[in-house]
Parts: sequence; C-alpha cells; structure tokens
Amino acid sequence: MLRIFLYLRLSIKKSFDNLQNEKLKHNLLQAIPFWIGSLITGVFAVLYAQIFTWGERLMNFIIDWNAWMIFIIAPISFVLSWWLVKEFAPYAKGSGIPQVMAAVELANPKEHYKIRHLLSVKIIIFKILSSVALVIGGGAVGREGPTIQIAGSVFRKVNELLPDWWPKISKKNMIMTGAAAGLSAAFNTPLGGIVFAVEELSKTHINYFKTALFTAVIIAGLTAQTLAGSYLYLGYPKTADVGLSIMFPVILVSGICGIFASQLSVVMLKITAWKKRLKTDKAHIAFLVLSALIIAALAFFVNREILGSGKEIMERTLFTANKHEEWYIPFFRMIGPALSFTSGGSGGIFAPALSAGASVGSVISGWIHLTPNETNVVILAGMVAFLTGITRAPFTSAIIVLEMTDRHSLIFHLMLAGMVSSLISLMVSRRSLYDSLKISFLKDLRGSDENNQQKIR
Repeated sequence: MLRIFLYLRLSIKKSFDNLQNEKLKHNLLQAIPFWIGSLITGVFAVLYAQIFTWGERLMNFIIDWNAWMIFIIAPISFVLSWWLVKEFAPYAKGSGIPQVMAAVELANPKEHYKIRHLLSVKIIIFKILSSVALVIGGGAVGREGPTIQIAGSVFRKVNELLPDWWPKISKKNMIMTGAAAGLSAAFNTPLGGIVFAVEELSKTHINYFKTALFTAVIIAGLTAQTLAGSYLYLGYPKTADVGLSIMFPVILVSGICGIFASQLSVVMLKITAWKKRLKTDKAHIAFLVLSALIIAALAFFVNREILGSGKEIMERTLFTANKHEEWYIPFFRMIGPALSFTSGGSGGIFAPALSAGASVGSVISGWIHLTPNETNVVILAGMVAFLTGITRAPFTSAIIVLEMTDRHSLIFHLMLAGMVSSLISLMVSRRSLYDSLKISFLKDLRGSDENNQQKIR
C-alpha cells in the first residue's frame, strides 16, 4: 500500500513538474517577441531622435547663414514632405497616433489584414524621411507621435515574422504594447507609456497584457538610455517654496489652454476636411507653398520661434531668467502646427502642443507678476493643459510632464491642470483630434475595401 502511495505521489509530482515546465516555456515564448520589439524600438527611437535633431540644427544653420533662405527651404520642404507620403506611404502622414488607434480597432479576425496599411516597414522609412524633410523647412512638428507609429510597426512586424508553431499572441496587445514602448523611448517616460496605453488605447482590461506592457516599456526605455545616456527630456526646473495660492493661476492657465487647444484641433480638422475637396496635385502644392510662405514670413519679419518643435521655448522659459514670452508667441505656436500638421507630411503634435502650453503659461505669468519658481509651475501646468486639450488624456499628459522634469511634488498641480483642461475642452468639442482622425482613417480603409469588393462582384 505504501509503495502504491509513493508511486502515485511520484507520478503526480512528475506530471506537475512537466506541467510547470510547459507553462514556463509557453510564457517565455510569449514574452520573447515583446522583448525583441522593445529592443528594436529603443534603437529606432534614439536614431530617429538624433536624425530629427540634426534636421532642426540644419534648419537653424541655414537661417543663421542667410535669413532669406527660409523663403526657399520652407516651400521646398513642405512639398517634398507631402510628396514622399502621397507617393509611397499615404498612411504615414500626420502624427501616427490616430493610425495606431485605428490599427488597434482593426485587430480582429475580419479586418486585421488592413493593419498593414497603417503599420509596416515602409511606414517607418517614410515617416522618418517625411518628418525630417518637414522640420528642415521650419515645420512646427514633433517626433514623439511618429515614434509611436514606428514602434507599433516594429511590434507588428515582429509578430508577423513569428513561425507557425510559436504560441499565438494577440495582435491588439502587441500593437498597444508597441505604442507604449514607443512613447516611453521617445520621452524617456516609462510611466507615461503605460498610462498612455491604458488611457488612450486600451479597450480591454489591463490584466490581459500587463506583464508584457510593463516589461516592454522598461526594455525600450533602458535601451534608449543605454544608447543616448540617462537623461530627462527637459531637466529639473526650480519649483520650491511655492504656496497653495499658485492653484488659482494654474486653473486660469489650464482653462485658457483647454480652449486654445480644442479650438486648434477644430481648425486643423476643418483644414484637413477642406483639403480633401482639392481635386488636383497642383491645388495641394499651392496650399503647401502658401502655408510655408506664411510660416516663413512670420519667422523672418516677427519671430523665429514659430519654427520647429518648440522645445527651445520650453527650455528657455523653464531654465533661464528670460521667462516671459511676447503675447503673440502662443498664437504663433498654434499657427505653425496648424499649417504644418495639415500639410499632408509626417510630423507629430506632442512637442508643439507642449511648447504652445509653455508659451501660454509664460505670458500669463508675466502679466500677473509671478516669481520665477511660480512661473515654472504655471508653465508646466500650461504644458499639461494644452497637451490634454489635444489628446483628451489628462493623466497621460500629467505623467509625461511629471517624468520629463522629475517634479514629483507637483503631481496634484499637474493633474488639476489636466482635469480642468479636459472639462473645458469637452465644452468646445466632444471628440479629440486623435479620435476624429482615427475615425477618418477607419472610414478610408473600410470604404476602399467595400469599393474593391463591389468591383470584384
């Protein structure tokens, strides 16, 4: 009897061990593609950041050499950026975040084949080329949104290359994790990447892919840090000795930024809708040249701060004694993105939105005579509020600004700014810019599919 008992016990233990080994092997195989995608994303994010920075430096070098050159390089760059996208990768235009949102929605058995239009190796190549061409000409765009589409493309390609015997991985989870890893690597903000995936992309419970999400964000961030060094996107602005009375300017600036940002989104959507009615390439080129010349004229005759991503504005107002912008700079930082983002080329809105919010906070702080440290708090609140007005993701915006400046003591100030802006923005427009563009992409893809089926019939 004892022998039988020992035999059964040994058999059960072996079966259990085999089961544990099989489960461990399955989990490991499921994790490897996420790790590989994260490593590649980190490398691409750093390389893209360096190329983008080179483009901005080249623009400044050319203008410093001869200021009149802006009237030549701006139209050429705008047209070249648009042409690259139009001819080779139509869904590489704009930020890239709406495309990723659309890809997440298309990640179902019936429509997953459409994702290749939104996320692919070709998208990566022409996303980079088009956005760099645009920024060389002074386009007011950023690289962060494009990095998210690039990361989504990397993760999709890794998933696509897995052999048939590999454990199946959810396409939706793979894309969402890629987007989070991309944001983490672009801003060096791992928590921001996680919150972005949950708040902006995820329609399912976080438990289904939390381990993959966390590890991917960490690996992408560490890879970027290994290549580019440990850094903060902005730095350490001084915010000590600020009392609770600062909450009133924070609320004021947040409300103004919410109105401006949502109105900017409405204007960009109207320009995009109007452009769709242009029938010929000549009409598109005429619009691009006019837009480029408007930006060039404002840069040449008034102020060069309309050009580029606007990161210099954030750095100067936060870290130098020159903290207060002229009253018109916020409008310049909205005109630039409005004309650049709707050009049809590639380029993100994250950095331009942050710089627009910083300029609003800077102007208001000067008007009400705040101290330098109080001004820094209000500038950071304006950055959160403007980004929230564009994305309608208050927690993502607050966490991103929190991580890029390491000002954890301001968590309540920044979250308040995001919530105020979110509420104000909803009064202006119910949908965010990204949601509206996502719907447009889905209509285009589904509409073209229906047309093809009708032709076959």
